[in-house]
Amino acid sequence: MKTKNNILKMILAALFLALAYVMPFLTGQIPEIGSMLCPLHIPVLLCGFICGWPWGLAVGFIAPLFRSLTLGMPPLFPTAVCMTFELATYGAIAGLMHKLLPPKKPYIYVSLLTAMLVGRIIWGIAMYIFMGINGSGFTFTALIAGAFTNAIPGIIIQIVLIPIFVMFLDNPKILNLKD
Repeated sequence: MKTKNNILKMILAALFLALAYVMPFLTGQIPEIGSMLCPLHIPVLLCGFICGWPWGLAVGFIAPLFRSLTLGMPPLFPTAVCMTFELATYGAIAGLMHKLLPPKKPYIYVSLLTAMLVGRIIWGIAMYIFMGINGSGFTFTALIAGAFTNAIPGIIIQIVLIPIFVMFLDNPKILNLKD
């Protein structure tokens, strides 16, 4: 039974990675709007919740690098590299907290909001380090604008949609992925 569970998680993680690869095409035609909607974040967060923290971490780590190396978007340095740390954090924290906290609706929101906040902080730290290496500066104002202000539409979409998907997919009749 555990092998069947692991194979299903691997298949779902591959699906979430494919979604992370494709979803930016839906919003990328208008770059100003596309980056505000954060389309890579949704599949990574869902992967963490549904498949568990190791899979969420892996998909979050791979997705921005894979897109950057195959499509050139997001630009590899520093954007995709910093997104790698951010999205890996999203997937890992969402999955870990979802496993550790009681299986009730409010805790889905606690897990989601914590993952989103910590991931954005990690992104800011990575940007600060890599922009410093690059010889540029990364200010607190740039952190607030990049992680929060410019991403408000994406944050709202994540807060609305992800709990709905998690509650649906957590139903034992749907996937039955309990460890």
